[in-house]
Amino acid sequence: MELVSIEIANKIATITLDNGKVNAISHQVIDELNAALDQAQEAKAVVILSSARSGIFSGGYDLKTIQKSMEAAMALVTEGSRLTRRMLSFPFPIIAACPGHSVAKGAFLLLCCDYRIGTAGPFKIGLNEVAIGMTMHFAGIEMARGRIPANYLNRAVMNAEMFDPETAVLAGFLDKVVDGEQLMAEANAVAVEMNTLNMRAHHATKLKVRKEALEAMDAAIEVDSTGSL
Repeated sequence: MELVSIEIANKIATITLDNGKVNAISHQVIDELNAALDQAQEAKAVVILSSARSGIFSGGYDLKTIQKSMEAAMALVTEGSRLTRRMLSFPFPIIAACPGHSVAKGAFLLLCCDYRIGTAGPFKIGLNEVAIGMTMHFAGIEMARGRIPANYLNRAVMNAEMFDPETAVLAGFLDKVVDGEQLMAEANAVAVEMNTLNMRAHHATKLKVRKEALEAMDAAIEVDSTGSL
């Protein structure tokens, strides 16, 4: 079953999540996202990451796997961290088109994109791990530290505060909020503009800007892979 689809046209790769009502992030979804990113990289395309589901980007990791055992949970979290680390250093811009709620790993997907567009409405965006009894993993903390402003970091990571789309802009999860019917048009307009960049310079600069964060994530992923939630 295909849980991630990709369409490439005019140097824009639109990658769409479609895994149940909350777009749960499973091993299969991670594998298919990596395969889609491989195709986008081969095509030298700007990426738009979105959802086939109205009202939700992703509700986070597949709970069936997370609840199976500590070992199963850590294996999934480690693979998810490797995916987001890859996205943070991807050679071409990644734009998130978020049509609604984005929770836990869904919110981390937003944090690792280069430009994030959200949908106006009664939606919640944030990291709810602590609220549901999970100690935040080190790689997640490092990613949050690199993308969330200091005055929102404790609120988001330690207090599991959830934000409406407008506040999510202030908290570092989104860059812009638009009406739902404008979401994909806006994402495509940003992708067209991003395609005017010199991609060699974009990638080299991205790696410089995120050098410390990427090194910290590498170390954190190693620790997480042998630790516990």
